[in-house]
Amino acid sequence: MTTAAWRDSVVAYIRAETLPVDKYGHMPRLYALASSLGQGLQHDDDVLFASAWMHDLGVFIGHRPEDPAELLAWDSVPYTIARSRELLPAWGFPVEKLDAVEQVILTHQPKDEPVLIEAVLLRDADILEQLGAIGALRALVKIGRDSRFPTYSSVMPVLRRAVDYLPGRLRLESAQTLAAPRVQLLQTLIAAIESEAGELLF
Repeated sequence: MTTAAWRDSVVAYIRAETLPVDKYGHMPRLYALASSLGQGLQHDDDVLFASAWMHDLGVFIGHRPEDPAELLAWDSVPYTIARSRELLPAWGFPVEKLDAVEQVILTHQPKDEPVLIEAVLLRDADILEQLGAIGALRALVKIGRDSRFPTYSSVMPVLRRAVDYLPGRLRLESAQTLAAPRVQLLQTLIAAIESEAGELLF
């Protein structure tokens, strides 16, 4: 199977499995952003592509627990890694690159300390996706749908954390440059919400 063929299989599978459907756009944006950050840096694009498209599989409805208590304690990463190891070779992904994909997915969250360059690229891109207008959209759409965010005020800590914590976790100078206007936009949004609602946001 050609590279294009296994990539098409990955995209088709993720498109079919992504629930809620609004989460789908995160994957192509993430890969494009990580690839942009990787320009001029030696990295394995197969590993980056597979990791970017597969990294959130365990958060989709149908892949995560339905029970609220189980969902609260759910760690999607081990599930995602296990399923990626099963699915990718079946589509023709090079078996010898599976360990690298595992490491990238394992260390893609802001709290993690990535070692592989592909992991740094994906993690920085994923952090950038939590900032700016896209970050705001991704957070606000959860209100009333995600059990963690029943009200407007419950999602405000997510926006504040994005501003206060995430920029300092970026590794690449290019990512830090991209983050600056995104952070400013979020700061403006937070200030506007606080100005308009005061103590009455609920």
